[in-house]
Amino acid sequence: MARALQRPSRVGQFGANRFPRAKHAAMVRANDNRTDRIGMNKNIKDASTIVTSQPIGATVQIVVDTLFARIKSEEYPIDTRLPSERTLASELGVARNTVREALDVLENQKVIRRRAGSGSFVTYRSGTPRNAPENSVADETSPLDHLVVRGILEPEMVRLAVVNMTPRMITELSETLSQIETIQTDMDQFIELEEKLYMQIAEGTGNPLLASCYKLSIDTYRQSFRTKLRRRNLTPKRIQDYQKRYNTLFNAISSRDVASAVEFIKLHLVEEQQLLLQEF
Repeated sequence: MARALQRPSRVGQFGANRFPRAKHAAMVRANDNRTDRIGMNKNIKDASTIVTSQPIGATVQIVVDTLFARIKSEEYPIDTRLPSERTLASELGVARNTVREALDVLENQKVIRRRAGSGSFVTYRSGTPRNAPENSVADETSPLDHLVVRGILEPEMVRLAVVNMTPRMITELSETLSQIETIQTDMDQFIELEEKLYMQIAEGTGNPLLASCYKLSIDTYRQSFRTKLRRRNLTPKRIQDYQKRYNTLFNAISSRDVASAVEFIKLHLVEEQQLLLQEF
């Protein structure tokens, strides 16, 4: 079993007059030190290691630092499940109770979240891109939240694009699609061009507010877990599947077929939701 982290007793709970003055002063200093150490972790995004409020063993600290480094580097991206305790113990060459205690520390510092019967999931978000949305929005947005917003925006976005895109815009959309169709395995380039394709459709609506809202959605998508989840799912076969889908969407837009374009994007979003649910 993991060693429980003991909270310091509060002097006020029993009354200060029950302790000698020197002992009371020592307790106050201990509490001050505890506050300082907790304060060090308030800016945990900039930390390279995690400082705990109670002493832990050297081996546990090594496991904590190792897992935290992997999480910060996005080897374990946000909202993904960590390997099992058994797997981590075997990989790191330590006992399972050592791993469990390290996970206790990470959970207390809100780096991970445990779900009964499901495992430990990363909640820590690494560095934010310069063009990312406000942290207060991005930090609170789950993958499902993002997909719900897409479900609200994209059908209307596609409908307006079919009606309002100029011939030149459609030509530019075709050029982007041609670039997408040349990709076989380059996931980063595919994601970049996919975002470009969607933004061209958003701008083709003729509604700058809608385009700005969708831009915020894309910027949120760029936060660590979306990109990492997408990269993991982008096999060469799935890239080919997306290429065919986007070709179908383009044909509906270029032929001004509103019903087909909207129906396509709705079905596409359903499949995206099914893919997302497989991750949890």
